[in-house]
Amino acid sequence: MSEPSGQGRRETPEERADRNWTDLLQELRVSQTGVQLLAAFLVTLPFQSRFTELDDFQQRWYLGLLALAFLTVGVTLAPVAIHRQVFQGGAKPRLVRAAHVLTELALGLIALLLAGIAFLVVDVVLDRTAATLASGVSLLVLLVLLVAVPHLVSRGATHTT
Repeated sequence: MSEPSGQGRRETPEERADRNWTDLLQELRVSQTGVQLLAAFLVTLPFQSRFTELDDFQQRWYLGLLALAFLTVGVTLAPVAIHRQVFQGGAKPRLVRAAHVLTELALGLIALLLAGIAFLVVDVVLDRTAATLASGVSLLVLLVLLVAVPHLVSRGATHTT
């Protein structure tokens, strides 16, 4: 049964922190899996026969993407590492705030990683001009989906966290 409008949830700060942590964990599970698969895919590329056909720019771009993928994996895993350190230490509200910031950072890194991968693939298949366009469009679409749409949705929501 829903609460009357404007009342919000009736929970203690600890219960709210527990609920928020559970929500963040669900979000992190989704992003961690995707990022780890992307990183694994990138790691296998040098072992493909056509990898040696990449020019110097493409190989450096690839190495940058690999570093970005590993950074993104690290950022998505960091809330779990923080949780391990503060487990049962009464710091769940601080953990939730830190995990929130890290999750937002991870979303930004994922957008950059995907746009960067689009650039590399289109550069290899077509050319650098098409790659620049594809990467720019990819980044724009991701910014709309990951920043603009959530902002629009949150404008109409009540914030009780």
